[in-house]
Amino acid sequence: MDSIGFICDPSHPLMGPVAERLAARGFAVEFHRPTDPVTPADIDALSALVGGELHPTALSALQYADANAVQTWNGFDATVALSARLVTLEALGSLGCRVPDVRFDGPRPGYAPGRRYAWSGSLAADGTAPFYVEQVGTDSVDYRYYAVDDGRETHMRTLEVRTSLPDETATQDDAPLLRGADVDVSLAASVRELLDRLSARAVAVDFSRGEDGEFYALRATPTPTFIGAGMDRRVADSIASLTTIGA
Repeated sequence: MDSIGFICDPSHPLMGPVAERLAARGFAVEFHRPTDPVTPADIDALSALVGGELHPTALSALQYADANAVQTWNGFDATVALSARLVTLEALGSLGCRVPDVRFDGPRPGYAPGRRYAWSGSLAADGTAPFYVEQVGTDSVDYRYYAVDDGRETHMRTLEVRTSLPDETATQDDAPLLRGADVDVSLAASVRELLDRLSARAVAVDFSRGEDGEFYALRATPTPTFIGAGMDRRVADSIASLTTIGA
């Protein structure tokens, strides 16, 4: 029996229901809480590993799995790259997306403090940030593009998400959902290409409409919750495709 491990709490809003779907299909599923150690033996016994949360335990486990031929859903390299704000802005910009300006010369009006990685705080002990990102949004709505590759095709959903002024201390899944939105073909193509370039299986990318009426890519996450997207089955298909019986 193929065994799939999840590094997250069993009550995770996405991975909990997804694990139930996989168990119903005949997979053995097991959860490892991020606060508990995951040993090499634990990983070697798996057919596939899913890092459901951004945590040092998950990153270490993904790195070991990738190095030892255990299939991963968003591996170590993809997870780190998609967690790095400057890397994702540069990548999305190279794919044709408009991206906000980034400054390293201190705070200024119209710029918000940035953080190097999604799991790190934005401000140092002296109150400074490593860089500052232009605030391009003109209203209280961002457009979140969820993408998941099920091994055969990439599925996409777009949601309008209420925002306040950009705040780098919050994660993108903290904002309350408004409603579904139409998919912009050009933005969707860039998100799909980002997924392919990084050999990732899932991502969420937030866009905001600037004063010029154009969309700007703001941030990405390699551990999207897909809240409100109705994509649990697609995610289960994606994870199952990593294994022998799911391929």
